[in-house]
Amino acid sequence: MQIRFSGKHMEVTPALREYATTKLQKLERFFTHVQDVHVVESITRNQHIVEVTLNADGTVIRAEERSDDMYASIDLVADKLERQLKKFKERHEHKRGGQGGVLPAETPEPTENEYPSILRTKKFPVKPMDPEDAAMEMELVGHDFFVFLDANSNKVNVIYKRRDGNYGLIEPVRE
Repeated sequence: MQIRFSGKHMEVTPALREYATTKLQKLERFFTHVQDVHVVESITRNQHIVEVTLNADGTVIRAEERSDDMYASIDLVADKLERQLKKFKERHEHKRGGQGGVLPAETPEPTENEYPSILRTKKFPVKPMDPEDAAMEMELVGHDFFVFLDANSNKVNVIYKRRDGNYGLIEPVRE
């Protein structure tokens, strides 16, 4: 497993790097092929933030946690990833096998007095999957929506999280 570290508004010390590596290597027991892990550590407004993006068996899983201490944030994000990976593994044991996908990246929010504009364009391959698989992958990344290719209709669909905690599905139709 290759782990890359980045720091925002701080330098990642060898002690932090070693501590995070030890915690994250324990996640390998959930997947046989963890290809890449990217850890971003930052300090913003006295909050120590750790973001981890993990690419395992073709599936991208993302978690972020913050606290008053960087070591506590590392512990929290490792625990969160472990829960997500357990949930992912349990669901895939009942399914036909792991289908992964590359998930969309978050775009920054526009400021209050600024007219919204497209700040970033993200291209990614869409893989055929069922809406249930798409919902699971959306949860693993912690996003509110997920774009995927429906395995049955072969059309691009969007699944999103509703305010009531349930999911919504957008299926395109031509008029």
